[in-house]
Amino acid sequence: MSTSAPQRQLSTADERRRTVLRTAVSAFADRGYFGTTTTDVAKRAGISQAYVYRLFPDKEALFVAVVEHCFARIRESLGDGATTARGSAPKEVLDAMGDAYAQLIADRDLLLLQLHAQCAAAAEPAIREVVRTGYARLVEYVRGVSGAPEGDVQRFFAVGMLCHLVVATDAHEVDAPWARTLSEGLRHY
Repeated sequence: MSTSAPQRQLSTADERRRTVLRTAVSAFADRGYFGTTTTDVAKRAGISQAYVYRLFPDKEALFVAVVEHCFARIRESLGDGATTARGSAPKEVLDAMGDAYAQLIADRDLLLLQLHAQCAAAAEPAIREVVRTGYARLVEYVRGVSGAPEGDVQRFFAVGMLCHLVVATDAHEVDAPWARTLSEGLRHY
């Protein structure tokens, strides 16, 4: 009876791609699109830079994929929130989705990645397009699932943007009139 050493299982390209995307969220959250290199991402993922380029043709394609991944996580979170709504009235559904989003952005990496993507969108057409497309899909999803009128959907996203500011700057921890004004009524996790 022979005993053979256990075979090492190699990761598939899809598994490596998912790992690189998850790792790249953190790397780009730390230094943004312009301050992060593919070498930074490769080191964090434990792979070579050459392998990153086998998965993504360039840094822009990697960042675009990371932003798409981010929007998919937001969409999933909003969907999870909608299923926990106390009722089917638009306000109840929006409140539940807002609570789910507030929990999601407690992950500062995801929050910071969104902020960096919005900044990079101002200068990079491909990133602008992926951010526009991501928001277009989210707005249509929120509108469809909640049944809320235009103004309520707009306020939902406006409050989300305010949450970005409050959480990114830790304004909810500042004891000053301006911080209380911006933080009042927002959920934090």
